[in-house]
Amino acid sequence: MRNVILVLALAGVVLSSIALWMHYSDVSQTAGSKSIWNSSFVNHSSYAVVAGIPVAVFGIIGYAILGLLAWYRRRTLTATAALLGLAYALYLTNIEAHILNVWCVYCVASLIVMVLVTFLAFGQLVFATSDSAR
Repeated sequence: MRNVILVLALAGVVLSSIALWMHYSDVSQTAGSKSIWNSSFVNHSSYAVVAGIPVAVFGIIGYAILGLLAWYRRRTLTATAALLGLAYALYLTNIEAHILNVWCVYCVASLIVMVLVTFLAFGQLVFATSDSAR
């Protein structure tokens, strides 16, 4: 499971990097389009920045930390970090669904990755033998 978490963490870094690129790009779509998918609008909204730092930067750092924790077999810390990441991803998803009323494809893909990482991290924690669990 560790290797799968590592691959998913790398996928999360890639998705967050694309979202960061979109945040700084000049690509812009109006929210008035009929599509509910508008990554540019989401990544240019006021909710895409916390304390002047793009949310995607937190995603890149968070996924990198998850990858490192999985690499070093820190199961309890990996599960804890994954749960925190999932909570934040769900918070952001709530903003997309109820405030912005549009969805970012990269954010939704990142949410899916975070859900998988969280399930795997907790599965690894639960099913680990007592000798190798940390």
